[in-house]
Amino acid sequence: MSWRRLRVLIEHLPPESATWTALRNSLSDEELAKQAEKGEPEKARWSQTEQLLALVADRVADVGFVLRAVNTDKKSTKPRPPEPIRRPGAKPPRLKQQINEAQANTLFKLINGGAA
Repeated sequence: MSWRRLRVLIEHLPPESATWTALRNSLSDEELAKQAEKGEPEKARWSQTEQLLALVADRVADVGFVLRAVNTDKKSTKPRPPEPIRRPGAKPPRLKQQINEAQANTLFKLINGGAA
């Protein structure tokens, strides 16, 4: 067996395999902290169990959101819906672009009939 073939086999093992667990356990605290900072779960591989667990967590969060929304007074601010757990293959949510002061002034002039 070639080294390349061995590498390919290891890379395609399920994340809960003994090999991946041993590799994760061999990381130093600094390496773990570095990986946690740049964690991108959407680029990782998840087993079917992890996918189902994330789905259950999302559904429980949805039920909690509905209960809070139903029991909130109409005059008070409504709760924000929960964000789903990021999954492999899904892109992270796009952040809403914030408008700066110059853009706000230009928009105000355009709305009120003035030329920009």
